[in-house]
Amino acid sequence: MDYGRPGLADAMAAQYVAGTLRGAARRRFEALLPAHPALRAAVSAWQESLVPLAASLQPVAPPLRVWQRIEQRLWPTAAAPVAEPWWQRLALWRGATAAAGVAALAMAVLMTAPPPALPPVVVVLQSTAETAPGGASFIVASIAGDGRALVARPLQPVGLQGDRVLELWSVPAAGNPSSLGLISASGATVLPRGRLPATLLKGGTAALAVSVEPPGGSPTGVPTGPVVYVGRLQL
Repeated sequence: MDYGRPGLADAMAAQYVAGTLRGAARRRFEALLPAHPALRAAVSAWQESLVPLAASLQPVAPPLRVWQRIEQRLWPTAAAPVAEPWWQRLALWRGATAAAGVAALAMAVLMTAPPPALPPVVVVLQSTAETAPGGASFIVASIAGDGRALVARPLQPVGLQGDRVLELWSVPAAGNPSSLGLISASGATVLPRGRLPATLLKGGTAALAVSVEPPGGSPTGVPTGPVVYVGRLQL
C-alpha cells in the first residue's frame, strides 16, 4: 500500500485522529508512523483541525467523585494495621445506626449527582468523488456525547455556485434520510439539540451525508442534488 499518496495518508490519519481506526488496523498504523513522514504530517494536520471543533462544545466539569477515585488509584493509602476481630469491638454496635444513616445519605447523593461527561463522537465525511467541490476532501462533524449539539466544519472552504447550498442529512440503516439543516461551506456550523433527532446516538443514524441543494434546502424532504460527502457514524 502506497502511504506516500496524499489522499490515502489523509484518509487514514483522519480515521486515526477521530478514533474510528481501531484494533489491529490502529496498531499497524501506529507502527508505520515512525517510518512515514507523510503519515505523521497528516496526523498533525488533523489534530490541529479538530481542536476548533472541541472548543465549540461547552465543557462539562466531572463530578468530584471522579477526581477522588483517580487520586485513590494514583496514591493509594498505606495498608491499615491488623485490627482486633470485629465482634470484639463494642463501638461498632453503638455506631451501627449512625453509619447506616450516613450510607443512605451518601447513596442518595450519588444517585442525584450528574453522570460524568461523555466524550464527543467525531464523524469524518469523505468526498464521494475524486475531486470534491472547491478542492475540499473532508467535512468533520463532532457530536456532543449527550447529543445536545452537533458541530460541522469543512477542513477547506467548499466551492459552490451562488445559487447552491450544503445540506446535512441523517441517514438511517433503512428508510429515507432526514435533514439536519443547512451547513456553512466555509466555517463551523453549530446545530442545537432541537435540530437533531432524539435517536441520533441511539442507533437511529447509520451515517451522515451532505448534498448540494437550492437556496433554503431540499424542497422535497430528501436530497435532490448530488450527495458529495458521506461518513459512517460509529458508536
